[in-house]
Amino acid sequence: MKLYCLSGHPTLPCNVLKFKSTTIMLDCGLDTTSVLNFLPLPLVHSPRLSKLPGWISKDGAINLEKVKGDERQFMIHSQMANCLQLPELELLDLSTIDVILISNYHCMMALPYITEHTGFTGTVYATEPTLQIGRLLMEELVNFMERVPKAQSATCWKNKEIQRLLPGPLKDAVDVWTWKRCYSMQEVNSALSKVQLVGYSQKVELFGAVQVSPLSSGYSLGSSNWIIQSHHEKVSYVSGSSLLTTHPQPMDQSSLKNSDVLILTGLTQMPTANPDGMLGEFCSNLAMTIRAGGNVLVPCYSSGVIYDLLECLYQFIESANLGTTPFYFISPVANSSLEFSQIFAEWLCHNKQTKVYLPEPPFPHAELIQTNKLKHYPSIHGDFSSEFRQPCVVFTGHPSLRFGDVVHFMELWGKSSLNTVIFTEPDFSYLDALAPYQPLAMKCVYCPIDTRLNFHQVSKLLKEVQPLHVVCPEQYTQPPVTQSHRADLMLELQPPPMPYRRCSVLNLPFRRRYERVYILPELANSLVPSEVKPGISVATVSAVLQSKDNKHTLQSVPKPPPAPPSKKRKRVIEEPPVTLAHKPLLSGAVPLEAFLATLQKHGITEVKVEETADGHILHLQAEDTLIQLEEDGTHIVCDNNEPLRATLRDLVLRFLQKL
Repeated sequence: MKLYCLSGHPTLPCNVLKFKSTTIMLDCGLDTTSVLNFLPLPLVHSPRLSKLPGWISKDGAINLEKVKGDERQFMIHSQMANCLQLPELELLDLSTIDVILISNYHCMMALPYITEHTGFTGTVYATEPTLQIGRLLMEELVNFMERVPKAQSATCWKNKEIQRLLPGPLKDAVDVWTWKRCYSMQEVNSALSKVQLVGYSQKVELFGAVQVSPLSSGYSLGSSNWIIQSHHEKVSYVSGSSLLTTHPQPMDQSSLKNSDVLILTGLTQMPTANPDGMLGEFCSNLAMTIRAGGNVLVPCYSSGVIYDLLECLYQFIESANLGTTPFYFISPVANSSLEFSQIFAEWLCHNKQTKVYLPEPPFPHAELIQTNKLKHYPSIHGDFSSEFRQPCVVFTGHPSLRFGDVVHFMELWGKSSLNTVIFTEPDFSYLDALAPYQPLAMKCVYCPIDTRLNFHQVSKLLKEVQPLHVVCPEQYTQPPVTQSHRADLMLELQPPPMPYRRCSVLNLPFRRRYERVYILPELANSLVPSEVKPGISVATVSAVLQSKDNKHTLQSVPKPPPAPPSKKRKRVIEEPPVTLAHKPLLSGAVPLEAFLATLQKHGITEVKVEETADGHILHLQAEDTLIQLEEDGTHIVCDNNEPLRATLRDLVLRFLQKL
């Protein structure tokens, strides 16, 4: 069993498991942090960004107009044609992948690159909310990238000789020539057409070799952990799980027990930040800004944490006297996201499921929309521009602040200290996201809300489910660089977990020992079992083993076809049928003391006994003969004395059972 690690990002995993002649890809996350190396894509021309000076080498020999910035930081000023860092696609032949298992909608964003450009012909398995919300996130990303294209793309800076001269972080960017353009909607639709929907605990058979089954992970709508098992081996894949009580179904922990290998990814990126505390801080900073007459900007994804933020605000609005403050949700997929959250009732926690049968909408943002406290728009153009009023709260994307409607609001509100931008998504460094907008007058608040498992929770979980081996990203086996003294921010297990990094290949430390074989009824009826121990019987069998679709069956030996009749008439002499005598199988053990007593009765008295690691060696000194009594066999070494060898053989057979 091997694990190929195509991504080094602990919360955006992409691994390939080879198990029992099947090749299974586990998630295909897309690392978008590379867009932080680019200047924002404003919806309208930005004189401020255009006037930034280009980078000139110290000797003046190289002048890159598309690398702009100042003494603080330089970034790429061009269309984001090749700005996304993919999983490693060259580590193995991806056309050999049989299936792709998706754990949640954030971990499927690289799917079109896999299914459309590698020769992939297999099947993708995901839950319905994961498919539908993943489609929305891909559609939003494509929309953001395509609606503000620039005339040219910059590539000169990627030259290795030039890149090493650039200031950081451009100088430190890794594998820049492998960065890819964003996919198109045509590629998205083609990729998602290969997805087959599954429900929690549904068992899917792969070629008769293994079964895969999704379990609720408790992190987001439709998010899953996966069980991959054969008749005698079990692998658990835990990715992006949560034990907190939020809107999804709670995590299924009991099904993870008795795993031979547990692959662990997707722990919280903010192990020291309590989600409840961050929600409280979010609400208090929002209220203070609105009361002071300022606006609040919340860069966020169009699904996920925003549902919890809106629910929290629903409870907070009246007590904070914010009933007249407008809330705007701006995204190309805002309407679809809000509607999908209301119709996936069976994927929600019990409290929200019961509301559906009252009937009431499971999420309170439906009431906010009905009372016009929350309004949603596909963009800042059209109806929004005529209905927009301040002070207000705007939820929009992208959290990187490099593209989307959020760029317009950063330019619009950044010059006033009355306004506040509140970061809730943990995927991007807020300081790096803000870099191209500096100097910035508006207040910045960092309230990262990450409900995934922290190290204390996962340690407790692993003690309960007790896997034999744990595999995890190497980041989890050591404290964070900025908090090297915090031993509680790492996994400490016995045996120690097996760490992986990008492009590593692990031989997982357990071997298949058993295989299930079926026996046909007519063959089973012919067996004559013999009891070797109380409750244990064995029987010899002569059969043909047929293997088909990874299932093994014992069948009766076919009878030879009758000989063709001879043209010449001969006298027929009937002969008895020839039967093959099977050599009997022997079982049992030869007890040393009883065997020595038997030898003595037969006149063999001079016996020297030597103990070995595997049993005993008996040296018959007068007869110059050795008898090796071992756990799995008995050997008689007797030269040129066949009668003695036969006698000793018969004495040994007295203690063994014939089958």
